[in-house]
Amino acid sequence: MMTLFSAFSLFTAMLLLAVIPGPGVIVVMARSVSGGFVQGAVTTLGIVLGDYVFIALCLSGLAFVAEAMGGTFVIIKYLGAAYLIWMGIGLIRSPAAPETAATPRKSSLSSALLVGLGTTLGNPKAILFYLSIFPAFLPLEQITAVDVSAILAITAVSVGSVMLCYAWLAARAGTVLQKSAGARSFNLVGGSVLIGGGALLAARA
Repeated sequence: MMTLFSAFSLFTAMLLLAVIPGPGVIVVMARSVSGGFVQGAVTTLGIVLGDYVFIALCLSGLAFVAEAMGGTFVIIKYLGAAYLIWMGIGLIRSPAAPETAATPRKSSLSSALLVGLGTTLGNPKAILFYLSIFPAFLPLEQITAVDVSAILAITAVSVGSVMLCYAWLAARAGTVLQKSAGARSFNLVGGSVLIGGGALLAARA
């Protein structure tokens, strides 16, 4: 069974990794700036679900599958990056109608969820963590149902809380920018953030 020390160590490690800016943070902030906090929150949910996929693979003894599918995960990462860039270009090219000046640009929540999920699945650091570091915290051959529940809760709280903080800060920044600079300037800056986020996501090793 997982000990209290192991649970605390796992929580601390995942919290620190989430705080360090990476592809997940980039995507959450980009979606929050352009679409508001709800978009960032749903993207966060997708990121946590991606973590759950890796946890399921590890706990079911199928970690070798994730390793064998490394190329597929890289493709997912580039598709997510391309989608962010496409959204950014669309935002920059969209007309700045006066009636939309006080409302962040809305995108499909399902697309936000998929972008978050794809970001985690295509993140080499996530793959490395769950295939090599994650098992060190747990006796995988002795995991119980209670342990699984605890691991999922630890992941949701540690990763989710950090990403939601980033989403809130980015959404606030986007609101301030929109009110002070106007709709057209907001479209330009928000679109640039999305394009930059996509480019950084594609470039991250």
